[in-house]
Amino acid sequence: MISKDLALAEKLLKEGNLVAIPTETVYGLAANALDVKAVAKIFEVKNRPTFDPLIIHTNSIEKVRLFVEYIPEKALLLAQTFWAGSLTLLLPKRDIIPDLVTSGLSRVAVRIPKHPLTLNLLANLEFPLAAPSANPFGYISPTKAEHVEAQLGNKIPLILDGGACEVGIESTIVGFEEGKTIIYRLGGISVESIETIIGNVEIRPHSSSNPNAPGMLESHYAPRKPFFLGDKNALLKKYLPEEIGVLSFSKFQEDFPLENQKILSSNKDFLEAAQNLFSYMRELDQMPIKVILAELLPEENLGKAINDRLRRASTK
Repeated sequence: MISKDLALAEKLLKEGNLVAIPTETVYGLAANALDVKAVAKIFEVKNRPTFDPLIIHTNSIEKVRLFVEYIPEKALLLAQTFWAGSLTLLLPKRDIIPDLVTSGLSRVAVRIPKHPLTLNLLANLEFPLAAPSANPFGYISPTKAEHVEAQLGNKIPLILDGGACEVGIESTIVGFEEGKTIIYRLGGISVESIETIIGNVEIRPHSSSNPNAPGMLESHYAPRKPFFLGDKNALLKKYLPEEIGVLSFSKFQEDFPLENQKILSSNKDFLEAAQNLFSYMRELDQMPIKVILAELLPEENLGKAINDRLRRASTK
């Protein structure tokens, strides 16, 4: 059920149920992060492997301190700059956070989302919400309530409708190891923005089966149809033009029917491209085509995070 009923969402979560919640990045599948049985439902409904940790969400730095042992100086600088917003910090967890949330790891991923409806909800809760993207594991992330309903509507009692997501791709995940700042997942806050605040960072590669932060698995965010990057000539040897859907940054491609093409941003606006990415991937996936061809963006600003999603969605 899609609704804007905050009181119902609060009641369901306190009773140990799942609720899909809006954030500025993507919709999340939320449960009481301190209730192991509720968290287990997230993994069951998403069909998510339990070795893939979750992000917890709350509404203030004061509350974050209840769930982590300490906040390093650089982490605090980032939090003060980018929260509420699409930044997740990987911090040493307190024992109050169940091991299921962190997949047995010693650090917990935490963020304060920037969505008024969800911030109001979190303010009324004494517990944080564990909330990965509200979609079947490995599939395209949802950026509208209707996307969640189409995929999980028969498995959860409520989808809190907060409209379309403003950012459209997941949060940037940052942690700290041996004095180094590590970006574990590229996302809605650009590398350049982070380096402006705390200096140089290291970008950690993906893992196939042993992630040490959420969102690190190599294959992710994928449509059902085969999804290829780059070489249109190779695809045109195997498929007719009308059998190919195309996802481009700013221009239509002449070799393919216009109705089979999606343009992320005709103005080459990275923010607009990020907002449209998952919705357009989903629309292409539902077209009567056989394969999808995508174009990589310039490796700058949010282009890096968008390209990360495109590469991980691509058919290996």
